[in-house]
Amino acid sequence: MEKDCEPVCGDVKTAPLSEAQLDFSGQPYSASVLQVGYCVPQPDGTFRADGTVTLLTGPKTILVDTGGPWGRELLLTKLRERAVEPADVSIVVGTHGHSDHIGNLGLFPSATLIVGFDISQGDRYLANQLAQGQAYPIDEHVCVVPSPGHTAQDVSVCVRGTSVGTVLVAGDLFECWSDEESWRDLSVNPAVQEVSRREALRTADVIIPGHGLPFRVIRNT
Repeated sequence: MEKDCEPVCGDVKTAPLSEAQLDFSGQPYSASVLQVGYCVPQPDGTFRADGTVTLLTGPKTILVDTGGPWGRELLLTKLRERAVEPADVSIVVGTHGHSDHIGNLGLFPSATLIVGFDISQGDRYLANQLAQGQAYPIDEHVCVVPSPGHTAQDVSVCVRGTSVGTVLVAGDLFECWSDEESWRDLSVNPAVQEVSRREALRTADVIIPGHGLPFRVIRNT
């Protein structure tokens, strides 16, 4: 077995990437992890957590998850390090409605917001097919994919054409690499989430999880 690989589904294995591997160049879109999410249990039984934040740059500037409101200034700093102002972001995707993933939506009032299965521009809500289990294409290279289970309306963002192949920004569909002992306890519907996870492992080359470093998917062919 390849070092640091873990079998997760049939002939599929996964292996974590390092903190030095947070930028995935591509044409026409590149994906950059601005913040690696975390979840740390505390002695009193609570836990401290914030979600992964990912920036897609290309024909459109897309932010996937915003982290919690306590990280507002850090988010602004990370964007400006990439020469991106909030007004430059045309689409913000919240993979689900938890505060550690959508706590800074207010920084982007002019962006199209996709939060779970809801899509809005200002106070105007747009019809879409996510609730029917169909992907919502942003363009031919990026689409929003329904991936329920953690909550009833989770989505992931699929980015094609990067240097590592297809990148899936998965929110809490995957908590982190090697999360087999934890994800079911955090799921509203583990059976549905299992199906969503298997589909992600079938299609993605790299997965960016909600609370940890990206990991690659290795298929025996």
